[in-house]
Amino acid sequence: MKIGVLVNEGPYTHEASDSAYNFVKAALEKGHEIFRVFFYHDGVNNSTRLTEPPRDDRHIVNRWSELGKAHNLDMVVCIAAAQRRGIMDESEAKRQGKDANNIADGFRISGLGQLVEAGIQCDRLVTFGD
Repeated sequence: MKIGVLVNEGPYTHEASDSAYNFVKAALEKGHEIFRVFFYHDGVNNSTRLTEPPRDDRHIVNRWSELGKAHNLDMVVCIAAAQRRGIMDESEAKRQGKDANNIADGFRISGLGQLVEAGIQCDRLVTFGD
């Protein structure tokens, strides 16, 4: 089955990110294809490389980065939601005149059309968070 995943909540404030991560991991282990993971609304906060949780807590951003790398996942961060929350890749930071970027490895910034495409291309689009 080809699956798209939408993550609407940030790490550490809601169970949605953990649930989405566990769902994606389990689906991959069962042989399903994850077409795309799209991070929207506060979900874009899952993509900032500046997250630094206490040492005895899970590092949600690193988990996503590692899973993405291991399975060549397409992890897309909504550009409008990211801009509102100060999350930028190198090209967006340059375009906005900023002196730094903060997107974690494995994530990419793109538009809402990537979510629409996932909805069209996938057998299922599973949403985590409001």
